[in-house]
Amino acid sequence: MATSTTGSTLLLPLSHAVQLPVDQVNFVACQLFALLAAIWFRTYLHSSKTSSLIRHVVATLLGLYLALFCFGWWDLNLFLQNGKCFPVVIMVGVQHRKKYCFVFALGYLTLCQIARVYIFDYGQYSADFSGPMMIITQKITSLAFEVRDGVFCKEETLTPSQRRLAVRHMPSLLEYLSYCCNFLGILAGPLCSYKDYINFIEGTSYHVKEAEVNGKEDIKYEQKEPSPNTVVVHKLVVCAVSLAFYMTATRILPVEYNIDEHFLETSSVPTKVIYLYLSLMAARPKYYFAWTLADAINNAAGFGFQGYDKNGKENWDLVSNLNIKQIEFSTSFKMFIDNWNIQTALWLKRVCYERATYSPTAQTFLLSAIWHGVYPGYYMTFFTGSLMTLAARNIRNNVRHHFLRSPELKFVYDVMTWMATQVAISYTVAPFVLLSVKPSLQFYSSWYYCLHIVCILVPLTMPARARKKRSTEKESIAPVLEKTNNEEPICEQNSHVTTNNNSSQREETAWRRPSAHQ
Repeated sequence: MATSTTGSTLLLPLSHAVQLPVDQVNFVACQLFALLAAIWFRTYLHSSKTSSLIRHVVATLLGLYLALFCFGWWDLNLFLQNGKCFPVVIMVGVQHRKKYCFVFALGYLTLCQIARVYIFDYGQYSADFSGPMMIITQKITSLAFEVRDGVFCKEETLTPSQRRLAVRHMPSLLEYLSYCCNFLGILAGPLCSYKDYINFIEGTSYHVKEAEVNGKEDIKYEQKEPSPNTVVVHKLVVCAVSLAFYMTATRILPVEYNIDEHFLETSSVPTKVIYLYLSLMAARPKYYFAWTLADAINNAAGFGFQGYDKNGKENWDLVSNLNIKQIEFSTSFKMFIDNWNIQTALWLKRVCYERATYSPTAQTFLLSAIWHGVYPGYYMTFFTGSLMTLAARNIRNNVRHHFLRSPELKFVYDVMTWMATQVAISYTVAPFVLLSVKPSLQFYSSWYYCLHIVCILVPLTMPARARKKRSTEKESIAPVLEKTNNEEPICEQNSHVTTNNNSSQREETAWRRPSAHQ
């Protein structure tokens, strides 16, 4: 068990007692403290009782303290990253601000990741100190684009989501630090837009979200501020189950066993496939735990209210980062991606995919790999993921319509695509867990690179006419969709995106390029 940490060693005895690395214990302890602080923040520093200035200061100081407790002197990098980028946000011309912020924030993050991996002990720390820097990089770059959209761009050139998130004035230093370093999301995120965060601090988020969803002010919902208590308890139960599953299943089903020589020599192909699926499924609950707990912390503070549905039921998924049910029962590669690390997927779309002038899919996967870190396994995963995405899109366009003739055929199609998706996802992300070049190549070699070969053969053997036909059909109905979108909520227009629980995700996906839906 690793005991190395640059953070506090106060909880080292507890680390030995539970047999977990001390940096992981520090992380969980800080998140639980943040949960209690969030309840206190909503109760005693409510926007109706306290000024926005006090709420900004307290949120920032608590966030910096938690980062210091977890990561020690590495916390200095947060100050350096923020300190370099804020002058860029303020002083550089609006048109080029996004480019310089992107270079500074992502470049400094990459340098720190290189230092952690290749200068210090490779894989020494089980809790990655660059995690907060990754979140801050997302926030800095998002803010740069949002300011550009609000100050430099004409409204008619923006998508509806860009208009909603556009920032019309420059933030102050305190607002900037509060947004980037607040205790609600400094350790595990999730990413939120600057505008949503400021609305939360100023106490206008409930009114704004209610008005967005209902289209007008509704006195019924203004009488009482919605309470997040029920949804917080539900998410904490999910956290507890995820943690228990991770503590048991991960030790029984290690991913590294997929490349064990004895296992490879003695196991049949079905056994290898089943074990690959089970081992990668067992690796996911730690992300379920971390992201659901982070979501619960934001909700406990009163942040994350998404509005009401048509029945008046509250929705607290504004900053949710995953949809576990849709992940485990995904019937397409895209469906899995849309429901996994949702806020990062939205960030990639907002700053890269919808702004790329060529090869948006390849550029988006490359940016995702660079942002995640410098382990070779990350690049193998995202390279394979880009091939899988293009191949899956082609297969879907050529095959799916044959199974829509009856419910029975559709059920058969769903079962087949679920099995194929789970195997493809597990095959793709194995290097992400294995990290290094040698074990990753050993894994793919044991599978004879079969899915890579399939991904290359698919576009060569399947005609592209179905895809072109679909694009033509979308172009012909575009004016109708545009007219309909002006009359009805966006989330009701895109039936394909109903696989995602997050309303923000539904709004964003509804405005993707036609190719993104394929």
